[in-house]
This record gives sequence, structure tokens and C-alpha cells, in this order.
Amino acid sequence: MRVIHQIAAIFTLIAFVSCKSSPQTDLKTGAWRATLSRDENRIPFIMDVSKNPDGKTYSVVVINDTERLKMDTAFFQNDSLVIPMELFDMKIIAKAEGEKLKGTYYRYAKGKVAGSIPFEAEFGKDYKFFKPGEAKSTKTVAGKWDATFITESTGDTTQSVGTFVQDGTNVKGSILTTTGDYRFLTGNVNGDSLFLSTFDGSNAKLFKAAIQSDGSLKGSMWSGVKSLRSFSAKKNDKAKLPDAASLTYLKPGFETVDFTFPDSDGKPVSLKDPRFKDKVVIIQIMGSWCPNCMDETNFVAPWYKKNKDRGVEVVGLSFERSDDPKVSNPKLKRMIERMGIDYPILLAGTNTDEATAKALPMLNKVMSYPTTIFIDKKGKVREIHTGFSGQGTGAYFDEFVTDFNGLMDKLIAEK
Repeated sequence: MRVIHQIAAIFTLIAFVSCKSSPQTDLKTGAWRATLSRDENRIPFIMDVSKNPDGKTYSVVVINDTERLKMDTAFFQNDSLVIPMELFDMKIIAKAEGEKLKGTYYRYAKGKVAGSIPFEAEFGKDYKFFKPGEAKSTKTVAGKWDATFITESTGDTTQSVGTFVQDGTNVKGSILTTTGDYRFLTGNVNGDSLFLSTFDGSNAKLFKAAIQSDGSLKGSMWSGVKSLRSFSAKKNDKAKLPDAASLTYLKPGFETVDFTFPDSDGKPVSLKDPRFKDKVVIIQIMGSWCPNCMDETNFVAPWYKKNKDRGVEVVGLSFERSDDPKVSNPKLKRMIERMGIDYPILLAGTNTDEATAKALPMLNKVMSYPTTIFIDKKGKVREIHTGFSGQGTGAYFDEFVTDFNGLMDKLIAEK
């Protein structure tokens, strides 16, 4: 009898251990409030999760204001959920525990982990900083701002322009620099403090600022896994950046651009090829790793589909983190497919000053990704636009679209 009791106890223990150690391999679908931790701060963002038709994998979409940024297919591996974004060399790996996820956000470089920060998420919450109605303030940050950012590690300064809209305590907008913008920022004013964040797969950003008695702002920006900048800002309805068409230019003695680089299949493409002859050409200087470049491509790719029969061509020169085609060509193909690009994307080199200077020696410098070169039907460079004011910048994006279409209409109409 004693032996029977011992055997029963053993089976009970095995059943208990098996039940307790059984990993969770399913996920609730709907809104998840996610956070990344940096220096005792949490950078919040919202994910929308749905199950794919295969019943095993998941679609994860990050919501940034009006943007719905789709991650690569998420899946369970062993006892952890993996949310990849291969274009940006990032991955989230987290264990599911009921309605919570807990794990790590990883950034990779050359196949190795280059940095990581803690990740958490909770199901059923679709707010970022404060629950609805929780934030209270009489302060307003709506309008334009002159802003100065200081990199803590080097002391380097960056002049910027902030543009915000406010509805109650809810704030959205962006911050523009000469090399691009900080994309879709959303958050709240609470008391005398401003909170904003965004997550684009490549980087997470958190802005915290105190609203001073004179209405100015003083705060900090945490970006990615290690970057930290302090900033100050003053409201200025006439705030503006240097003309984006004046920063990158041809060196004396040059009127044209010339290149031959391989496309994502290894086939060489030259600006002298027949497809470009007697046509207006847009050259995108870009990288698959660059969120601002994706923003520009989200505009240019559908524009090209609508206008390619008007005698215009587009070609992308992609400067990647690796110049090895085996490493970078799959990223270019993934970008082409994801964004519906109908024009050639060429592997032009690495995203270093040395590589861009070698690839495009006629330019003073490639100082921003993206940079856009407009060439007329005779092959002459007519304008070079540094940076891009994306959809998150509101009126600045509208102004860019108007200027872009005006310039293209003019160049296409020329004989």
C-alpha cells in the first residue's frame, strides 16, 4: 500500500511540474500598451496584435498617431514571443505570462547584439502616458517652437523646429531638423510637464519637458538604447530651418550626376541607361535602415506609379550598413516588396562619409538620409533637397508635397 501511495505521489508531482512549466504559446489579440525602459524612464507605445490565418503566427502593428507601422511576422519560439523588424536590425523577444509580456528589445549590428533594453507590454490598454481623463493641465504647447538639442556625451548642438497641435491635454506633432524629422510624436501635457514618445522599429524616443513660468520648455530626449540629449525651446510662430535646397550641392565644375551600381539582383544600372534618356529623373539617396527614408518612399513610390507615364523615372541609391550583397540585397528586396517600389533600388555602398564621397564625388557631402536629387531631361541637376519632412510634421509635409509637385510639373513640361 505504501508503494502505491509513493507512486501516486510521484505522478502527482510530475503532473504539477508539467502543468507549471508548460509555456504560454498564444497571445490575446487587440491593443497592448508596450514600454521600453531607459535610465529609470519608460518609453510607451501602442501595439495592435492580430492572429494570422495560419493560426500560429501574429501580425503586430505599432500605432504612431495616424501611422500603422507593421512589424515582420511575430511567432513563438520555444517559450518566447519573437517580434522582428529585419529592415532595422531589431528584434523583441518576450515571454507571455497571461495578459503580460516581459522581455528585451535588441538592436543588432553585423549579426551581433549591439545594444538592448527591457521591454514590457500589457493587454487591453491603449493609452501611452495617462489613462483617459487622468492628465490635467491649463498649459498649452500648440504652435511652432525654436528648439536647441545638446548631446550629453559630446556637447554638440542641433537647431530644430518643433510643431505641435493640442486637443485638451492630448498633444501630437513632430520636431524637424536639417537632416530629417522625429516622425510621429504623441503624448500629453500634465500639470506643467510635457510628455511625448514614438517608436518606429529602429528607435524609440521619449521627450520629457518642464513648462517654465515664461512658457518656454526645458527637458530631455532619450533615444534608442543609449542616446541622451537635453533641449530647450521657445515658442516662435516664425521658426524655420535653413533652406533644404541649399545644404547639399554640386562641387564647382559639375552639372550632372553619374553612377553605375548593382540592383538587388546584382544587375548593374547606370544613369546612362536608355530608360533614363530624355526623362526627368529623381534620385533618392537612402538606406533600408532609415525610418525617414521609409517616410519619403511612402510618398515617392505611389507618386511614381501615378506619374511614370509622364516621362519621369526614379532610382534609389541605397547606402547600407554592409556593402556585402549577400547581407544587404535581402534587405533591399524586403524593402521593395514591403513598400511596393516599382523603380530600381541600387546598392551604392555603406552609410559612411568615405563611401558616399567615393560613390558621389560630385557632391559636397551627403549629410542626410534621405537626400533627393532632381535631374532635368538634359541630365542637369536642378535641385538637391536635404532631409525630408514626413507625414508626422503636418503643414511642413503639405508644403513639401506642394513644392515637389510644382518642381516636377515644371521639369516635365520643359522640352
